[in-house]
Amino acid sequence: MQRGGNLNCYYSTIKKEIKNEDYYSNINTAVALGKIHVPLKHKQLASNYVLIKKIFGSSIASIPITNADRATLSRHGFLPLENSTVSQVNRQIDQLKSWANGGDILLAAYANELFEIRIKELKYLRLTITPGRNIEFKDGFRAFEKYVEYIAR
Repeated sequence: MQRGGNLNCYYSTIKKEIKNEDYYSNINTAVALGKIHVPLKHKQLASNYVLIKKIFGSSIASIPITNADRATLSRHGFLPLENSTVSQVNRQIDQLKSWANGGDILLAAYANELFEIRIKELKYLRLTITPGRNIEFKDGFRAFEKYVEYIAR
């Protein structure tokens, strides 16, 4: 099938499919997700984290997450932050925002609780990561930190 009158230009009906894994795999996607519908509680937690980080350079106390926090994460299908990939963290950020902005009060409470646990994990990881241990972790915590820093502005 020819398009226009040009014999050298053919019209193709083949569309390139974009997979969700490709879309969510970039760390900068976390920043793009931060531009849309950020709940107030998430902004407050992020501002506290960034303020403490600016003043002290890192969090003061390194408190790891408890077993109850781990159970809460696993109950909602979330892996610990050090075991999460960038695409998983970006999907989780999107999911938490939709839960917090939805009409269900129970889901909004879960979203706020899960975000608090993520902030606690991030504080602990930032204090305990040394250059030698950095290669053990996946890059999900970097995407989450970038998102938190962006929404704190």
